[in-house]
Amino acid sequence: MKQELNNPFGRVYLTIEVDHKNKWVHVNWMGYLTEENVKNGALAYTKALADAGYHSVLNDTRLIIGGWTHSLEWVLNDWAPRAAQAGLQYFAMITTPETFAGSTAAAFYENLKSFQASVFDDRAKAEDWLRQKHAADHKKA
Repeated sequence: MKQELNNPFGRVYLTIEVDHKNKWVHVNWMGYLTEENVKNGALAYTKALADAGYHSVLNDTRLIIGGWTHSLEWVLNDWAPRAAQAGLQYFAMITTPETFAGSTAAAFYENLKSFQASVFDDRAKAEDWLRQKHAADHKKA
């Protein structure tokens, strides 16, 4: 089931889909993001992750217009530890490197300490990375 979050103007800024086949939550951000959008969206997909009992997020930011530096400190210091507590272990971020959102993603990746993350410019590579992490976890178990 796909969940959509709308901004005050009725436009979708985030879709959240629990992918039971791959055992991850896929989120797709779009448009201009306010700090409130980022906070509400991140908390919503963290809840979906916890409810599903999964440990991975496929986070697509390629449709974001502008950056989200206004929320970076909150994401790193507040959300990330909470997400890790909710079970998040692997976070694959898909971005367009030459955008403002891409530069914010790089800052996120460089400063993140709560879980493993990697930044990609290609969805297939991001999915492959998550699958490799899942396979490695199953070998340990």
